[in-house]
Amino acid sequence: MEKRESELLDVPYFHVVFTLPERVAVIAYQNKEHVYDILFRTASETLQTIAGDPKHLGAEIGFFSVLHTWGQTLTHHPHLHIVVAGGGLSPDGTRWISSRPNFFLPVEVLSRLFRRLFLKALQQTFDAGNLQFFSALEPLRMRLPRAAPECRTGRLHQSSIRWTATGSPVCRTLYPPRGDL
Repeated sequence: MEKRESELLDVPYFHVVFTLPERVAVIAYQNKEHVYDILFRTASETLQTIAGDPKHLGAEIGFFSVLHTWGQTLTHHPHLHIVVAGGGLSPDGTRWISSRPNFFLPVEVLSRLFRRLFLKALQQTFDAGNLQFFSALEPLRMRLPRAAPECRTGRLHQSSIRWTATGSPVCRTLYPPRGDL
């Protein structure tokens, strides 16, 4: 534990969760490779873009992501857990820019960008003929339903993380999981 703890930066960490809604989860179930790739890419691009914007953090951030495909009730519930350092390197790489102690990035801004990027990538994958639909989803073979701008594409959950003396992480919710993506 001490060796792993020595690798941590002396900064706050945040736990961000990107969740796909049931309508997209059923497509993901039949198209795991493509949809999960889109989830990883668009969540990553969203965090890097918003964090890199000088109006928000203005820094190049570091993070790692873990895909969970099942929920606590053992139903298909794809979501991406991301642990991100509370800050990052300045654009010129010469200094550390810290986030506020209990605030990483604005949920609404992250949500809007993620929704746009995810739906665009999903549509492009469909247009390229890379999605397959079987059984109850067979009617989607001809046309992927267009998402209205107000369509909720998932949920964003954001928590701060601190480590106890024993090295176990403790999450404190900053934004309850009601910020729709």
